[in-house]
Amino acid sequence: MEPNIKWGIVGPGKIAHSFVADLNLVPSAQLMAVASRSGERARKFADAYGVTHAFDNYRDLFTCEEVDVVYISTPHTSHAELAITAMQHGKHVLCEKPMGVNRKEVEQMIQASKEHNVFLMEALWSRFNPAIQKVGSLIDQGTIGAIKYLHADFAFYALDHDGKGRLLNPGLAGGSLLDIGIYPVFLSYLVLGMPKEIKASSQFHTTGVEIQTSMLLTYENAQAVLYSGLTSKSEMKAEISGTDGTLYLHPRWHQAQGYSLEKNGETTHFQLPTLGKGYSHEIMEVHHCIKQQRMESNLWSHQNSLDLMEILDKIRSQTGIVFPFE
Repeated sequence: MEPNIKWGIVGPGKIAHSFVADLNLVPSAQLMAVASRSGERARKFADAYGVTHAFDNYRDLFTCEEVDVVYISTPHTSHAELAITAMQHGKHVLCEKPMGVNRKEVEQMIQASKEHNVFLMEALWSRFNPAIQKVGSLIDQGTIGAIKYLHADFAFYALDHDGKGRLLNPGLAGGSLLDIGIYPVFLSYLVLGMPKEIKASSQFHTTGVEIQTSMLLTYENAQAVLYSGLTSKSEMKAEISGTDGTLYLHPRWHQAQGYSLEKNGETTHFQLPTLGKGYSHEIMEVHHCIKQQRMESNLWSHQNSLDLMEILDKIRSQTGIVFPFE
């Protein structure tokens, strides 16, 4: 019987609770530690999940010998620094998306992975979603012919949030694009690759963060129409249309529980549920890679993270999304 892979949580926020609920569904995963800048938050999280170690600083978790891999779920602005420090201490890293705030940070993180011979992956959980994987497989098989059009959006109302919080604070790299716009951009990249042209437009909040971004990505023989926003909700159904049919990822498509195929005038619906909320699938990929002594995943590689960040950087450059710390 193979030994358990022991996890540490860096940043016990809302997403970490969902992650740990799914971590408990993976038999070979064992949660050993949690760290927060607030000792009280760390202890509360530890008590809720029966965690052995609760640290009031991140470095103590990185030096904890009972932790193999860390999950970083702090605000975007601290991803690079924390991930690099963890890797310097020999820890494998699963880092929430976006892996860095810009391409330069992602490059530095990948360099640290190579220097310290540890695994690093961006926690883009949608890549491992069973419905998205199946849709990708059908596209590769030519089920809907040559892809000509893709549409994906992600939006919810958040203007009532605290202006000092993560979403509306420019000092924390807030706004819709890096937080949720990354998902539509990811799907376009996954299906169509790197675009040859990008056109984008953004609206901004009084705090200075971007709160609506529309994107048109042009490829050799296709276009992708993408949107992210914090000013209202959207349907959040993704459409991928080809010369012979159309595939739809059911709402909320980034964590889809199924898909539909429209072909020859008929639409067929398929249910393909996730294990738990869906974080379990990326956790299992991390375990597989660590057991194989890999530094990156074949399904979501270092190059994939670099490419995705490059597209996001170009969108930001075109729309004037700049953070005060840059």
